[in-house]
Amino acid sequence: MNLRFITPTLHGVADYTAGIGLIIAPFLLGLGQSSHIAVWFSVVTGLAVFVASLLTDYKYSLARVIPFQGHLAIDLLVAVTFMIVPFVFALTGIDAIYYWFNATVVFLVVSLSASK
Repeated sequence: MNLRFITPTLHGVADYTAGIGLIIAPFLLGLGQSSHIAVWFSVVTGLAVFVASLLTDYKYSLARVIPFQGHLAIDLLVAVTFMIVPFVFALTGIDAIYYWFNATVVFLVVSLSASK
């Protein structure tokens, strides 16, 4: 039984959705109680996710410059970064939980994504 059921196409849809979510969610959730970094790190990461998605070799891409395996490596780097951001910037409460939750989701998506 193969647990890697997220196709590159589905992963791409998730990426665009995540990019938009990372830009909008901090404002909807009222992040920034422990530091304004909680808001702006998410927004900048969301923009980077969106750009990386436009450049990844999968459906709905603008230019297929980044191989899908390279994209998964970038996603892992984002997940690890999200895990440590609360410690590095002394985020607490909802700010920290937001990053740990997103790190967990990214780890899951990468681990369940099928390579081409």
